[in-house]
Amino acid sequence: MIQPRPQDNTIAAHERVYRALRARIMHGEIAPGEALTLRGIGKSYDVSMTPAREAVRRLVAEGALLLSSSGRVSTPELSNERIEELATLRALLEAELASRALPRAHFALIERLETINQGFHQIIARHDATGYIRLNLEFHRTLYLRAQAPAMLAMTETVWLQLGPTMRSLYGRLNRTDPPAHHKLILAALKAGDEPGLRLAVRADSTQGLRMLKG
Repeated sequence: MIQPRPQDNTIAAHERVYRALRARIMHGEIAPGEALTLRGIGKSYDVSMTPAREAVRRLVAEGALLLSSSGRVSTPELSNERIEELATLRALLEAELASRALPRAHFALIERLETINQGFHQIIARHDATGYIRLNLEFHRTLYLRAQAPAMLAMTETVWLQLGPTMRSLYGRLNRTDPPAHHKLILAALKAGDEPGLRLAVRADSTQGLRMLKG
């Protein structure tokens, strides 16, 4: 049996840490401004400092983490201007992805989206903020995958990643008791083949809540 080289183990370890930490940030499991340490990350994922450092380096490059001049690592606390910028990016990218997905939005896709949307009731009953964010992103990603525009989707996911901790704050501010209101409009537009209506619903869904955080 061929044993993997130590370098291979290091690469696998930092990829595992990167993906796990990226998902936690994207789903709002880490609050805005929360400090992280390489030692703490290593302990959480049972890895040495080297893969922890490499995972952090990649997340800093994506804007998911901030690295201060003193070496402090934390999730970003977004300014009003930054929230506005990211909300605008969401509106532009996601409206285009939805439009490109529309010709491939067959019955099975719409049925899948409706099933995802129904899952919000259980999550809201549990007051599960991260579950709410995770399910909301699953709804959008499921639709956007039909656009067959991987570069555009990757850019969108980077925006989601930068907004993850802020979305956790948004959930607390809005105190959701129902599924996202614009999801019904998105589903209705998909069923009707209404491209302008779909763009409008996606833009409203991706920006309205975020802009309520400004102030």
